[in-house]
Amino acid sequence: MHGLTPQQATPKILARTKAAGLGGLVCNVSFDGYLMSEGHWLELAQVLENLRQAGLIAWLYDEKGYPSGAAGGAVLKKNPDFEAQALTFDPSQAEPFAIRRTFENTHASNNYHACRRYPNIIDAAAMRYFIEVTHENYSRHVGQYLGSTVHAFFTDEPSLMAVNIGTLPENMRAKVPVVDPTDPNMKPLPMVPWIGDLPILYRKRFNADLLPDRRSLFEGDSDHDRQVRARFWSLIADLVANRYFGQIQDWCRAHRVASSGHILHEEQIIAQVSLYGNSLKALSRMDIPGLDVLTSDPHAVVDGMWLTATLPASAALLNGRRLVMTEVSDFAQKMATGKPATLPAMQATAAWQAALGVTEFTLYYDTIWRLCGQLPVEQMRDLGRPYTDYVGRLNALLRDAQPVHRVLLYYPIADLWPEYKPVAGPLNLDSQSTRARQIGQSFYKLGRQMLTQQISFLLVDRELLAKAGVRNGKLKIGGREFAALVVPAGVRSPELPAAVKEFVNKGGVVLQDAPSDQPLDMSRLAALYPTGLIEPACPDIVVGRFGRAGRQILLLVNTSVQPYTGSVRTGDVSSWLLADPATSKIEKTAAPQAGRLPLSLPAQSAILLVSAP
Repeated sequence: MHGLTPQQATPKILARTKAAGLGGLVCNVSFDGYLMSEGHWLELAQVLENLRQAGLIAWLYDEKGYPSGAAGGAVLKKNPDFEAQALTFDPSQAEPFAIRRTFENTHASNNYHACRRYPNIIDAAAMRYFIEVTHENYSRHVGQYLGSTVHAFFTDEPSLMAVNIGTLPENMRAKVPVVDPTDPNMKPLPMVPWIGDLPILYRKRFNADLLPDRRSLFEGDSDHDRQVRARFWSLIADLVANRYFGQIQDWCRAHRVASSGHILHEEQIIAQVSLYGNSLKALSRMDIPGLDVLTSDPHAVVDGMWLTATLPASAALLNGRRLVMTEVSDFAQKMATGKPATLPAMQATAAWQAALGVTEFTLYYDTIWRLCGQLPVEQMRDLGRPYTDYVGRLNALLRDAQPVHRVLLYYPIADLWPEYKPVAGPLNLDSQSTRARQIGQSFYKLGRQMLTQQISFLLVDRELLAKAGVRNGKLKIGGREFAALVVPAGVRSPELPAAVKEFVNKGGVVLQDAPSDQPLDMSRLAALYPTGLIEPACPDIVVGRFGRAGRQILLLVNTSVQPYTGSVRTGDVSSWLLADPATSKIEKTAAPQAGRLPLSLPAQSAILLVSAP
């Protein structure tokens, strides 16, 4: 249980927790004797009962540390053959191909919790056992709270281990406990994930044999090589989505709780091929998809965190859901300076996430927990709530509102499948083909450009586009309509689903980036949004657009340490309510000139504009 021991989760402390504006706790059975101690199960049951009586909720964390899937080592103890596997390629050998267990140079041996071996998330039997030993254990011991006090299970950074993602900083690596020692003689090799029935599944789906084409997974640029890679990774994406995330989601729904959590390397699209096949698809199999925000510098959203948040928001919204979870902290600030983030930075970090669709805030701020343990209830109400009240005011308006997006950015994961070639060293975009780099760089450029020009958008992959309908010149996906699709450079338009061509023929807007450093002309996209655009232009302002009960809601966030003064487009709405989430102050305001409202945003601040009745 983050921040509290079971002995500390008393009615008195929980009263302070509630007075601090917190809604509940993320809990787990003690790591001591993990999943095996009846005494610790009784402790957890008492904590959940205390939460119930306090009117607080719980989410259950499904692992001893992270990454999830190992059940604290129980999965591999049950069967060592459940360990993650890879097909490796060593052209220096007479037989270049081998199947080996993957541990060295992967996230299993390079994370902040423990260096330990890890199971195969595309092994259906291994993941069934993971669910049996974790989720079923929780159901047996505290099942009476599932669906009432317990709202969700949280899974943390599960992934395929067939990729080198680099090592931890030297000063941190020595602090990580070593459960399983690494083999210093294990040769780093290019590798792809593997499971025994993969050739059978490949044959069944594509009517082709995979084993004779193994070399194409690692090298070659012929049409056939590219086809093999595309087929392989599409199959891997399905296995990850179904055998890990899907099995957990099915279990959670059967037990009246939501599946949630977040994935690894949300900010790096090329890593999303090797870690998940398709991260958007994996997140779509969560009831409450989430993200991990390890920094409380709000400007990080402009620098790349937009992808981290937009992935789970798109997974939720394009599948007819609304809730999106964040695990947020000031880890980066404490690592760099030893000091916590400032309150304005924390608040602005919450605001940009809300603007991009986040609704559920899981906090890892030590300062808030210290207040819960030290201050009486009366002082918590007076001193401990500037942050939680801020988030509460945002969600009071936005959690039940519907985000408004008229633009889709094509998530080019399927176009990276045929390009992706494993490397022995740490993976990055520069290690890939010219076309892969072009696609990835253009994708990042377009997302950042739209964010900094206040153009709201979601991500859509090829599979979702193939299921899209077209009506009245708009793409219809997940009950939502979109008037424009933006496509990165390097994506071959003829390979896009037929719905895109129909969309264009019926008046839809499709813009494709050019293979250059020049920004794409976004004027046609900006014209789709009558409200929310600012003047003068400023790349530091993030805008979220929402609708609720016939009203428009704009959330405008200044992520910079500099104030902003200008105006915001208000369309044909002249009267607005201006709400400050930091102070709770609400005032009426009106546009002094047609279609524009004066806008003043102090450094690292936000305002809400609600169209007046």
